[in-house]
Amino acid sequence: MASVYVSVGSNINREHHVKESLKALKNRFAPLTISNFYDCEPVGFEGDNFLNLVVGFECCLPVGELAKVLQQIELDSGRLRENKEWASRTLDIDILLYDNKAGIIDGVELPRGEITEYAFVLRPLVDVAGQKLHPTLNISYQHIWNNFDQMSQKTEPISFENSFS
Repeated sequence: MASVYVSVGSNINREHHVKESLKALKNRFAPLTISNFYDCEPVGFEGDNFLNLVVGFECCLPVGELAKVLQQIELDSGRLRENKEWASRTLDIDILLYDNKAGIIDGVELPRGEITEYAFVLRPLVDVAGQKLHPTLNISYQHIWNNFDQMSQKTEPISFENSFS
């Protein structure tokens, strides 16, 4: 079993889509470790704020198969794949970490580069894996967060009813 962390984000009917994604993840990969929920301003475009979090779980699927499962959860939420990299979306689920694997595996970049670039990924990852070491930098995610420009991107923790049973 691999230890997996995925980022989850939505800015279209965000509470609904996040709850539905958590139900789908629980049905497939329970038990889940769930970070705090964060209200985050969009990066790279104008739009409604995102609800972002990170979810951890154990998984026996290969990386490519896991990516397909996550894409299906996105499609089930009404996710449209547009040519725009930065746009509003019903649901975005990305594999951040898969054990300590590094490189391009089954077309998936591991660890995901966004971990060290964006507060909306790093801050919730610290909640659930702060003491784990980045596979290529060999420093903890907490250390990366402590040295991150935390004022550059708004990530406000919010109360969110996360019952999804």
